[in-house]
Amino acid sequence: MQTDLIISGFGGQGALFAGQILAYAAMDEGLHVTWIPSYGPEMRGGTAHCTVVISDDEIGSPLVRNPAAAIVLNQPSLDKYEPLMAAGGVLVVNSSLIPRRPQRTDLRVVEVPANALAEELGNVRLANVVAVGALVAAAGVLSVEAVERALAAHLPERHKHLLPANSQALRRGAALAAAALA
Repeated sequence: MQTDLIISGFGGQGALFAGQILAYAAMDEGLHVTWIPSYGPEMRGGTAHCTVVISDDEIGSPLVRNPAAAIVLNQPSLDKYEPLMAAGGVLVVNSSLIPRRPQRTDLRVVEVPANALAEELGNVRLANVVAVGALVAAAGVLSVEAVERALAAHLPERHKHLLPANSQALRRGAALAAAALA
């Protein structure tokens, strides 16, 4: 099994961190993984995306052309990556910031009001983790528990106090996705 993922948004939305935590979770589960970040020169406010490849076998190429799963945190990301998705793929859309619905009918679309849920939890910076929760629940590539363990193991010490909030955000996103796909 190999799953190719793309996570994209504005700089500062945590797209790179979301990919990194998925990569750590996969690695900690004994899977093969690549994580490639990419961001524009503007950094915060510019575009940022990363690709993650997770496999139970060696990875031949880290390049992701037609992802099986994607998280899009803003409208430009939806516009760019929706056409590239593999048929039958999982597309997690941050409906808090993206006014239009995806147009493709051959994708499993999970619309998650990630920013609104993160604000409910007291920190809008948790929107990326809400989206990661939705992705793992919808795509089934990793378990929520594996991502929680990766957060606990790899979150920098200065951010350890945010673990309960991250766990709550992850679980809220997963529950929303599970309900949407039921």
